[in-house]
Amino acid sequence: MSLPLLRLGMSRRRAFFYGQLSGAAEPLGGVLGALAVAHLQPLLPFALAVAGGAMLFVVMHDLIPETRQRGGSPDLACWALIFGFAIMMSLDAGL
Repeated sequence: MSLPLLRLGMSRRRAFFYGQLSGAAEPLGGVLGALAVAHLQPLLPFALAVAGGAMLFVVMHDLIPETRQRGGSPDLACWALIFGFAIMMSLDAGL
C-alpha cells in the first residue's frame, strides 16, 4: 500500500501511516470472522458449499467461452470440467 502512494508523490511518513492504517482492519476482521465461525458453526458447511459453487461457476463462466475464442472445442471443455468434477466428488466421498 505504501509504495504506490510513494510513487504518487506522497511523503514517506504519510505513505507509511496510510499503509499501517490499511492493515489495521485485518486483526479486527480476523476476530470477527473467528467469532462468526464459532457461533454459526452449524451453517458453516452450507456457507462453504455456496463458496465452492460460486468458484466453480466463475471457472466455468470464464474458461468455457475462452475455449471458443481460441478455436478449441467447447464440448471438450465442458466434458473435461464434468469429468474433473466427478473425479473430485468421488475422491471427496471416498476419502
